[in-house]
Amino acid sequence: MARKLKTFRTSLGFFDMAIAAPSMKAALQAWGSKSNLFHQGFASEVDDPDVIAATLSKPGVVLRRPVGSDGPFKEEAELPSDLSGGTVKARTGKQRVKPGKKSAGKTDDRAARKAALAYEKEQKQRESRQRKAEAVMAKRRARREQAVAKAQAALEEANRAHEQRIDAIDAERAALEQRAQAEDERWNKQKEKLETALRRARG
Repeated sequence: MARKLKTFRTSLGFFDMAIAAPSMKAALQAWGSKSNLFHQGFASEVDDPDVIAATLSKPGVVLRRPVGSDGPFKEEAELPSDLSGGTVKARTGKQRVKPGKKSAGKTDDRAARKAALAYEKEQKQRESRQRKAEAVMAKRRARREQAVAKAQAALEEANRAHEQRIDAIDAERAALEQRAQAEDERWNKQKEKLETALRRARG
């Protein structure tokens, strides 16, 4: 069963923000807040029927209006027309939100249920988009790790081949040195015999 939605409001930077959500926690998540703005007095539940109607028409979507204005909340809101002074002054940082006045009428139950179902649909779509984005990131990470592993394996294989060639060269060098030494020994013996024969012939 879909949870009944409530309307919550806060102020951040140049905008007042409102959203229809099933809980304060859901509203904070939608606003991207890591701290509890409700406990700090920077956010509250709204009872203004106009604000409630606006948020219930787009449940789960953060609506905005220039901070300090009484205009309607919209998905795309323009910056305040006067940022330096005048009737609308931009406030930076979090502003304390005063609870709205209690409305005499109650939101129609059918509209509330419809909004709650729409919120769940929006929430599922948001989660689906998040899962798809995470899947794309996981694929990119897997491809990157695969490329790194392939490059690492190629480097290790080339290093092993290099070491094998060096070992072969060292073995050949040792064999050549051994042959050279054997040749020197053979030549010395032969030279000594030939020199002895030469001395006898001159004798």
